[in-house]
Amino acid sequence: MTSAPGLRRQIIRSLGLMALGIISLAVIGTYVFYAIAVTYVPGSISESWIPSRVEMIWIGSTILIALGVALYVAVRLSRRILTPLNSVANSLREVAEGKLDARVPLDEQAIGETAQLVRDFNTMAERLQSMTREREFWNAAIAHELRTPVTILRGRLQGLAEGVFPPERELFEGLLRQVEGLTHLIEDLRVLSLNDSGHLELQREESRLADELAVVLEAFAASLAASGFPLKGELDTELLVCCDALRIRQALMALLENAQKHAVPGLLTVRLYRSGNLCVLSVEDEGPGISEEVAAHIFEAFRRGDPSRSRKSGGSGLGLAVVKAIAEAHGGSVTCQPGERGGTTFLLSWPLQLPGGKP
Repeated sequence: MTSAPGLRRQIIRSLGLMALGIISLAVIGTYVFYAIAVTYVPGSISESWIPSRVEMIWIGSTILIALGVALYVAVRLSRRILTPLNSVANSLREVAEGKLDARVPLDEQAIGETAQLVRDFNTMAERLQSMTREREFWNAAIAHELRTPVTILRGRLQGLAEGVFPPERELFEGLLRQVEGLTHLIEDLRVLSLNDSGHLELQREESRLADELAVVLEAFAASLAASGFPLKGELDTELLVCCDALRIRQALMALLENAQKHAVPGLLTVRLYRSGNLCVLSVEDEGPGISEEVAAHIFEAFRRGDPSRSRKSGGSGLGLAVVKAIAEAHGGSVTCQPGERGGTTFLLSWPLQLPGGKP
């Protein structure tokens, strides 16, 4: 690196010149004082005060020693400053070349600011590496999710075109279900992308959310009952909530679909209530529960507690990530915790009103 030696030389030169200047100023100032005193106040200074030859040698030696010490300190200081800077610069070039695992070892003797620079660089590199892994994971997961329905559609349509399959109503209904599944997947991806970029817009208005959610429960009741999930709603019908009702309905549908795919048959309880200044929407099942390890990542996109079971049930792994995105867009959060009946309770909460009390 060409700039590092230049900076080192500049530090050494600056400290050396500063030390030399201070010493020279002290010596010259002393001689000027004596010269003025001798010229304007004769007899005020004894000749014995004038430095002898030995004293002049001693003064010169002291100056050289002081200058040497200053240069030594300058060299040590420049190393403490520039060594971590050079390491950061080298690691930056490695990151630019695609080596995202490059890290800078932290020297315990580094100056505070340079040590902080090293820590900040390592944090940035770790974050960049994590984002790259996440992007690669997303690309692979999206391709995997799209491959199955697209392959089915291609095979069925090719069979229709070649006369292998008769154009029956059941076949077209199956193709329509695959298209609807693709549409749902694309919409979920759109919601997640908008939330990540901070552009997920909400149409907030004050409403009785219980009426909106009751429509969702009525629509899902028959399907859930057929799968062994009787539905129970405990909704506060007097609660006025500031939210995007359409998005909250979308979140509830995702939670119900998640329970239908992953929970054991049993009672599903949906509650809407007020907790302080928060509105809480909860969905509780009767099992089998979620381990702490799985719960820590369950709201991440394409994360499944049981991948094989999720694949058989047709889950894409986006439903709970969409719920989290909707909660965050409302300024709230979503959590999962053990339920009272041995299952899992998902809690979606957000402020009843916007900051300032505006609806």
